[in-house]
Amino acid sequence: MLDHITAFNARLSQVILWIASAGLVAMTLIIGWQVYARYVLNASPSWSEQTALLLMTWYAVLAAAAGFNEGFHIRILALQNALPETIARLMRLMAELVVIACGFMMLIWGIELTNIISSHVIPSLGISRSWAYVPLPLAGAAIILFCSTRFVGELLRPGWTAEKPIEEILADAGDL
Repeated sequence: MLDHITAFNARLSQVILWIASAGLVAMTLIIGWQVYARYVLNASPSWSEQTALLLMTWYAVLAAAAGFNEGFHIRILALQNALPETIARLMRLMAELVVIACGFMMLIWGIELTNIISSHVIPSLGISRSWAYVPLPLAGAAIILFCSTRFVGELLRPGWTAEKPIEEILADAGDL
């Protein structure tokens, strides 16, 4: 069962990263158009800045959520690697619980914030300001899923979420 959930998480994470990448590309194109229109055509579009900010919020928050599954968030493992495995495992479980709690806060308060701000409008776009905050609860739900899977995996299979020391990673890379 855990392997199925892990495979689902991997696919979901890839979809999230594709969406975030598309948002980054779209934002880059919009900013490029903004610069061209302002300095060459002398007619700056009113919608470009707010659209770029909206896209940036979406891709940054969603990519950060995927980072918990992909493992690309920075963390320092020196202390964890220096401790006995039982204590290191306890640290991994506690870290996952803290991140799960943060995911719940993002989910709950993100929904609350989206509801509170829903009557406000982004003037240049004519859409609800809540669209800027929708990624918070979505990312919170993804973080809960990804980190809960890691937590359960560590409970069922001790060492499942353990990172290899850099020496092992370099040794494995040398075998290629």
